[in-house]
Amino acid sequence: MIDIGVLISGGGSNLQAIMDACKSGILKGKAMISVVISNRQDAFGLERARKSGIPAVFINKKDFENSAAFCEEIKKTLTKNKVDLVCLAGFLSKLEPNVVQNFKIINIHPALLPKHGGQGMYGHYVHEAVIKAEEKESGATVHWVDEHYDNGKIIVQEKVPVLPGDTQFTLAARVLEVEHKIFPEAILKVINGLNAKCSINNAN
Repeated sequence: MIDIGVLISGGGSNLQAIMDACKSGILKGKAMISVVISNRQDAFGLERARKSGIPAVFINKKDFENSAAFCEEIKKTLTKNKVDLVCLAGFLSKLEPNVVQNFKIINIHPALLPKHGGQGMYGHYVHEAVIKAEEKESGATVHWVDEHYDNGKIIVQEKVPVLPGDTQFTLAARVLEVEHKIFPEAILKVINGLNAKCSINNAN
């Protein structure tokens, strides 16, 4: 059983997908969410966590002198809750090296990376860019997080068609369905990889 820390900034629908997978889906008996952290006090995802008895923590970036100090508080909270894997589920603040270098972190992005990624590419901005580029397909990507935006190795990716007449909203809804499916799949893939490494180390 691994402990997951989920970082959010909004409604937390991907958080809910992970919670459901831990409770009765593919992650049951394999993972549990030990803490949910948000940089926004009004993020509905915090309420989702509280209703499920999961510690929900608001960390206000404005309370810290710089981003590194803010991330140090995130690091302390993750460490306190003995987190093995960090999942970024719509977290809209860049993590500094003091977090990235100390945890295994994955992120979900609403496009087919490496296309339509990078700084400022999140939410509706991504879907608008996909439609403007007249792409025939979009989708979602779960990838490892490093110190650069949307740069880490891809873990799971799934495509959806971009249909004639699509708006950012219709495309977003189609992509979100895929996000809810592949995020738990990616977590399971990571868990299996971690377990395999443990088995190899123990054998040695």
